[in-house]
Amino acid sequence: MTTQPGPSGDTRLASWPAFVRELDATLSVHAQYVLWGNLHDSFLVPDEGRLFPLRELLWEALRRSGYSFMVVYDRVDGLRVLPADDTAAADAAASLFGSRVDERKPPSLEGLRTYLGALARPARQIRAAFVIDYASRIARSPTDLEPAERDFFVFCEKLSRTALPVRGDGDRPKPLYNPVIWLADRPGDLPQWFTADNDAVREIAIPRPHLGDRQQTARLLARAFETTDPDVDVTDDFAQEAEGLTLQAMIEITRLAKERDVPLHDLPDAVRTYKLGVLDNPWKREHLRRRIVDGEERVPSRVVGQPQAVTKTLDILKRAVLGLSGAQAARASSRPRGVLFFAGPTGVGKTELAKAITSLVFGNEDAYLRFDMSEFSAEHAGDRLIGSPPGYVGFEAGGELTNAVRQDPFRVILFDEIEKAHPRILDKFLQILEDGRLTDGRGNTAFFSESILVFTSNLGTRGIRPGMPYEDLEAQVRSAVTEHFTTALNRPELLNRFGDNIVIFDFIGPEAADKIFDLQLANICRRVSDEHHMKLRLSDEVTATLRAWCTSELDKGGRGIGMALESYFINPLARALFDLGPTGDVTVSGVHRNGSIVRLDLR
Repeated sequence: MTTQPGPSGDTRLASWPAFVRELDATLSVHAQYVLWGNLHDSFLVPDEGRLFPLRELLWEALRRSGYSFMVVYDRVDGLRVLPADDTAAADAAASLFGSRVDERKPPSLEGLRTYLGALARPARQIRAAFVIDYASRIARSPTDLEPAERDFFVFCEKLSRTALPVRGDGDRPKPLYNPVIWLADRPGDLPQWFTADNDAVREIAIPRPHLGDRQQTARLLARAFETTDPDVDVTDDFAQEAEGLTLQAMIEITRLAKERDVPLHDLPDAVRTYKLGVLDNPWKREHLRRRIVDGEERVPSRVVGQPQAVTKTLDILKRAVLGLSGAQAARASSRPRGVLFFAGPTGVGKTELAKAITSLVFGNEDAYLRFDMSEFSAEHAGDRLIGSPPGYVGFEAGGELTNAVRQDPFRVILFDEIEKAHPRILDKFLQILEDGRLTDGRGNTAFFSESILVFTSNLGTRGIRPGMPYEDLEAQVRSAVTEHFTTALNRPELLNRFGDNIVIFDFIGPEAADKIFDLQLANICRRVSDEHHMKLRLSDEVTATLRAWCTSELDKGGRGIGMALESYFINPLARALFDLGPTGDVTVSGVHRNGSIVRLDLR
């Protein structure tokens, strides 16, 4: 790493995290600090060749500036002096505070004031620091303080303005404050009036590690693996896979890999296990390829009359199974395993194909999750997907989408009629498609890297008609989809994420309509047999008549055939069976229609 001077103009902490250098450089002008954000991580100091927890990191930096000790306080464990088990530090603390620091019992807020007062206005020239850990838990509510809490923060505010700097020896003899360092989850967790317009209090954000930090940490952690192959260098891939994670998480992943005897080159798989919390990976099951091959025969019999759509969908599915989605990129991606955008007329098998690939990959349709996007036409409806923000009703419940994916990340997720969703909600999908993750209102992250996302749309179906050439239909629908996302929604980046995964469905043709009719009629007969233990037969004349009635409007697709069967056959059949009462086998010998009323002849 290139050594650059820190904010103070020296190079003592040049390679240390930026927030530490900022604190160190401003000790001469600020008496108190609020550190917030990534508090519970470990932090890399390359010059030291190790990772430090935050509290130890702060002490190491302060020690280099001539501080004698640091006290850490929280409401559970009370007080502890760093460095621990150091007689000189304990003696210095006793000298500054007038007595030995009692580490056995957490002091009250009133007792804490005594320590802070002695620190900020020291009777002796002793440099020390005081860390208030879990500061977000001190007040019941930062906007509704109890009297004791209010008095405590008023005291601390005044103390920040009246604190006295202390001269020292060594490299920094000029006066520095004895800082009070608040560790808060968010700056808003402390009273707003305490930090606002108070130059004595400095707020410093602690960010999540960037790629460079993760790369250096990966190289450091790789030392835990024994490998005889000098060419094995997966540390950069490890760092890339750990995007969005903390350095502490990378430590835990390394420990997990060691416990499971995972070799160094398989660390990305350990990252997946850590992120998803799932050891079994359905995508790596040996029988999956065979199921996909078998599906080339089974799926077309289930989704009738859509050879182009089925072929393209299975191609994308094979790519997902082989882990080649996004393989053209320079590095492995955490994007979803597969993304499909089904467009075309209504009732032609879009939803049925989504169910078919769910059954194909995961063995059952329980892994199929559907969201009707017409229910998300209002902007606030997006809270259903990721949960309400803190302070709003339903915050504790989390989001329907994020909860489901965190519970089982191996899913096919269908977003039906995506064009009906509010444009702001579509921004959530942009994050999923790009980063493969989504954070809910409670701050929990759901990872979509093992999911297949299916979007359906009826865009472009106006003006198309049954019987027109598929090439013309495909061009018109694709043009309408492009127009909608680029012009109507002004979201060309979302369309770009779909790429060539847009699958156009054709109208149901006469031959396919006959097959669908036969399948649905067989389902009806089987249901009658299962429910009433009778065999239902239809004469050839009745079957031909029903077929003609039910397949006359192909623009309504397979759903239209089912609706017609319900009106022309199921309803009059139910009426006839009610009148007939318990009986044995039944044959439908005639069917008659008078307006909207249909009557069956049974024998």
